[in-house]
Amino acid sequence: MAEGEEDFSSLPLPDRFVHKNWKARKGGYEEAKALFEKSPDESDPVFTPFIQDPGLWKGAVADSNVAAQQEGLGAYCAFLKFGGVQACTRSRATTVFPICEKGLPSTRPAAKTNAIEALLLCVELDKADPVIEEIIPALSHKVPKVIAATLAGLKAIYHNFGCKIVDPKPVLKVLPKAFGHADKNVRAEAQNLTVELYRWLKEAIKPLFWGDLKPVQQQDLEKLFESVSQEGAPKQERFTRAQQDAMAAASAAPEGGDDEFEGGEEYAEEEDDGGIDAFDLAEPVDVMAKVPKDFNEQLSSSKWKERKEALDALHGVLNVPRIKDGPWDDVVRLLAKSMKDANIAVVTVAANCVDLLAKGLRNAFLKYRSTIMSPMLERLKEKKQSVADALGQALDAVFIATNLSECLEEILEFLKHKNPQVKQETLKFLIRCLRTTREVPAKPEVKSIAEAATKLLTESSETNRAGGAEVLGTLMKIMGERAMNPFLEGLDDIRKTKIKEYFDTAEVKAKDRPKPIVAPPKPAPGKKVLGAKKPALGAKKLAPPPAEEPVAAPSPKPATRSIPSKLGGAPKPTGLSGPGGLKKKLGGPGGLASPQRRVISPPSEDQPPPPAAPKFGLARGLAGRPIAKPSAPSEPAPAPAAPQLSGISAIERAELDELRAEKERFMRMIEDLRSERTKLNSQVMELQDQNAQLIEDHTRDVLSIKAKETQLVRARSDAEAAEQSVQKQQREIERLKRELARALRASAMSPPNTLPENIGLPMSETSSVYQDDGRGPMSRSSLLAGSRFESSRPRSYASASPSEEKENNGLDSSGLSSREGGLGRRKLSPTFGTGYSGLGSPTRSSVLGSGSASGEDQPTRSAEPAESWKRAAEVTSQLKARIEQMKARQGLIRPPSQR
Repeated sequence: MAEGEEDFSSLPLPDRFVHKNWKARKGGYEEAKALFEKSPDESDPVFTPFIQDPGLWKGAVADSNVAAQQEGLGAYCAFLKFGGVQACTRSRATTVFPICEKGLPSTRPAAKTNAIEALLLCVELDKADPVIEEIIPALSHKVPKVIAATLAGLKAIYHNFGCKIVDPKPVLKVLPKAFGHADKNVRAEAQNLTVELYRWLKEAIKPLFWGDLKPVQQQDLEKLFESVSQEGAPKQERFTRAQQDAMAAASAAPEGGDDEFEGGEEYAEEEDDGGIDAFDLAEPVDVMAKVPKDFNEQLSSSKWKERKEALDALHGVLNVPRIKDGPWDDVVRLLAKSMKDANIAVVTVAANCVDLLAKGLRNAFLKYRSTIMSPMLERLKEKKQSVADALGQALDAVFIATNLSECLEEILEFLKHKNPQVKQETLKFLIRCLRTTREVPAKPEVKSIAEAATKLLTESSETNRAGGAEVLGTLMKIMGERAMNPFLEGLDDIRKTKIKEYFDTAEVKAKDRPKPIVAPPKPAPGKKVLGAKKPALGAKKLAPPPAEEPVAAPSPKPATRSIPSKLGGAPKPTGLSGPGGLKKKLGGPGGLASPQRRVISPPSEDQPPPPAAPKFGLARGLAGRPIAKPSAPSEPAPAPAAPQLSGISAIERAELDELRAEKERFMRMIEDLRSERTKLNSQVMELQDQNAQLIEDHTRDVLSIKAKETQLVRARSDAEAAEQSVQKQQREIERLKRELARALRASAMSPPNTLPENIGLPMSETSSVYQDDGRGPMSRSSLLAGSRFESSRPRSYASASPSEEKENNGLDSSGLSSREGGLGRRKLSPTFGTGYSGLGSPTRSSVLGSGSASGEDQPTRSAEPAESWKRAAEVTSQLKARIEQMKARQGLIRPPSQR
């Protein structure tokens, strides 16, 4: 040591860890590392100061001196490696971030290696989540070098442990920020980390952050993904302490250790089989609010394009990795209804919607399975391959969201369908289910599947026969050849060969069925040994122990022991004849009967009945004495051994009785538990049935309520229409009543000696009518007067409608132009029948002009009323005939000859 250097070795290690001199710190780190490596176990006192004060490690792993820091990181790795889980859990909160900030960016390779090893040890000793939580803040550091080094450390963690042990979701959330960093080294390390995650997650990585990347970055990553995808499935290179303990325990098992060790070694295979998809990584999205509110109305449209557009909108809403559970009953019911749609485009989109909904809900989709599965299986009758593929994909998603036990009943039912297309597609679906299921079918389910597949072997269609053989071969791959032998009896060799071919080529995921089959025989010998104590009267079960006894106690007495046991040496043990059957076999001379009995009861070492341990403890002291004493006092004489023998056999008998009673209690307890379990299972089944019934009743009630509402709406619309019709009829009745009253009033006002037809005629025309005595043809004015006479009648008598009245009035255009109105404008005098002059007025006479009647005509009419009436009737008939002729000529009516 140089003269100027100070000796720090006398200081305690905690003081040297915080010393201001870097050499003191460095020496303390080196000495601590050596002490940790020499420690016998995790409870060594050398770990105590650093566990009680984990802050000491914060300065060690982030030492300002690079040489001291390198040694500090090495000491911390030794502390974790030899200090165990407690050393990790107490110190990681104070060391992980400093390691990322100071250790990972170190320029010294050894320090950087130690920093990565420290992080890996923190993950290995306990769990990865707390470590990742401490690392994530370093990705937001202001120094780009720290961010790049942290990304490299994360890549090492995922490379060694995989995404099953280390959750990738927290890292995937911050990856887009790293891709957008200004430093190219940070972007390069982010790219490397993404490629490493892609090795484990494959395409499931894309939905989480792919949309946040630039197109150029996506193209670069795609090229790197292609090279990685050809490498095959990754395997876990480093195991956690829990995995190591499990594998060690499995390898140390005396019996069946190979199987258990095999299960412990298959962590990587489980990762490959289970896979990590977008559902495990994504957060649930509440898409219920995004479903169109008029989805029901659109889907009920009579136009298939509107129905398809509604389903397309729903498909866009459901296209997320994970869907938050909600009340999807109505949507699933409408999708089930769409499976019966006549348009195959609508059916295809509906199947795609079911696929997305089942993948997004997973286990939550189980309650909707019964609603949607049967309509989809029924629609498999569609021969178009695109529709069949969409339905098959949706059925696969429904199966993955549920399980084989839930779907099996409907699958087997549709295997009997009369439509061959449905039967064939259902058979393919069953084969896919058997290949992908992770749960081994129960024995009743295996029997049902095997019987259904055996029936298919006799089908006329080659496809169905091959499918039945493939079902049996795949089922044999799951259950094993021995379990399937009873179902193959009676089949010919050709079919058995075909089934064996499918068995050899089948790939299934449920392979753990043989282990439970082999395991039950292992405890059977232990049960037999325990059971041997109960039937102590049987000589056969006590015969094997004497063969082992000479090995346990090699003395000359076995020969003398076996002879008295057969010759009735038992009578000498006083008065033990009741349960003495056992005592006769155990109570031979010499205390060797006790060790013999102890050899029969070694199952206590396997710890099957824990409560029996104290009883064995009590007997072990007494049973231990005869084992030691026969060797010493065996030479003097067997006399002193006799009293000990009686005491030992009595204790053993009491112990055996207690063990039998305890075994009976255990058996009764097991029976009670079994009966209780059966009762609970039956209650569960009843509740499930009740739940299904309630769901069905609720569905039926909802449908009936909607039907009633529809009927009510229709009834309301019908009532409104009827009410409008009634109002219309009432208005028509009122109008007819007014017309009738007007007609009656007009008829009541006209006297019998007055011609109502003359009302409204010009005076000149009226006079010409009365002056025409039939001596020549009637003038044009007479003809026009006849038309006016027709039009001047009340509407209800003269014509059937206003159009007909207008048509009749159109015959005399000059008369229409000279009239100021009909009968309705004229005010009739109460003395209408006293004289025609009452109708005249200055206005009317001025309009009519020369055609007005003079006062000279009035005495003539009053003198000859009867004759005038007759002439008027004749003129009226002639006018009617002429009017009909004119209408016939104009084509308004048919001539009388053609009627």
